[in-house]
Amino acid sequence: MSLAKTASLRQLLTFQTVARLGSVSLAAEELHLSQSAISIQIASLEASVGAPLVVRTGRGVRLTEAGDMLLNYADRLQALWTEASDEMATFLGAFSGTLRVGAVTTSEYWLPRLLVTFVNENPRVKLKLHVANRDEIVRSLAAQEIDIAVMGHPPDEFKVIAASFAKNPTAFMAAPHHPLMSDPALSMATLADAHLLVRERGSGSRTTVERLFREAGLRMRIGSELSSNEAIKQMCAAGFGPAYLSMHTCILEMNAGLLKLLPMANNPVEREWYVVRMATKQLPQVAMAFEHFLRTKGQAEIHRQMWLPWAPSEAA
Repeated sequence: MSLAKTASLRQLLTFQTVARLGSVSLAAEELHLSQSAISIQIASLEASVGAPLVVRTGRGVRLTEAGDMLLNYADRLQALWTEASDEMATFLGAFSGTLRVGAVTTSEYWLPRLLVTFVNENPRVKLKLHVANRDEIVRSLAAQEIDIAVMGHPPDEFKVIAASFAKNPTAFMAAPHHPLMSDPALSMATLADAHLLVRERGSGSRTTVERLFREAGLRMRIGSELSSNEAIKQMCAAGFGPAYLSMHTCILEMNAGLLKLLPMANNPVEREWYVVRMATKQLPQVAMAFEHFLRTKGQAEIHRQMWLPWAPSEAA
């Protein structure tokens, strides 16, 4: 029996809802249907597939191997159907849709404000924001779970279209009372032996700081590895060790005198923020509009909303 000829989009939506909620009764409540109607649709879909999709347990339902496989396609079909609906609405003059953005964790200190500005300008736009470390955002982009990504370095693993839209100053920092602050000959070689606070593997800042030491011909000594920018800032401010951070993450701490730039050459390092999309994927109109927004207004918006103790344009 052909699934394409016998299954309906409504059945797939019902199956997807049951899978998401793990319960026939909860799915019936959300879809405003009876439990028997839900069960009939699932049974019809299973007949079309030719295999059980769910197994009933004492606490609800769980997916079979066939169910897991079909759910992946159901999710993609729903996303495509939603995109088609949004594109038709835009074509007919009502700019709307769901903006699916992935962003590295460092950008969460400024990106939400830009998203608010964009959505306020386009009130019919819905937002889906996924924040994670760089490796996870790259994976989500490749899997087309997001339409565009905001990160500090575009991926090399597959073909993308990337455009820089704002400065991303990063720097080695320490507490004002840390001994390194008074070292007149402070250098990368000195930092190589310091108790350096770094992000976990897979984060953009970790990749960058490793590259800086590698380019200097030095082996970086990791003092502590943390998965949170906030934890790194707090430990650094307490004098536990120097840290390598995006200056966008610690403006408040720098203005309050809790963190300072280490006095060494080429510090801070001027990097860029990029908006990235798959080269092989046609972007929805709403994603194209946000990409244009970042490229034309991103730097000005970041500058307007965040005051840096050190301005990128003043770099040596």
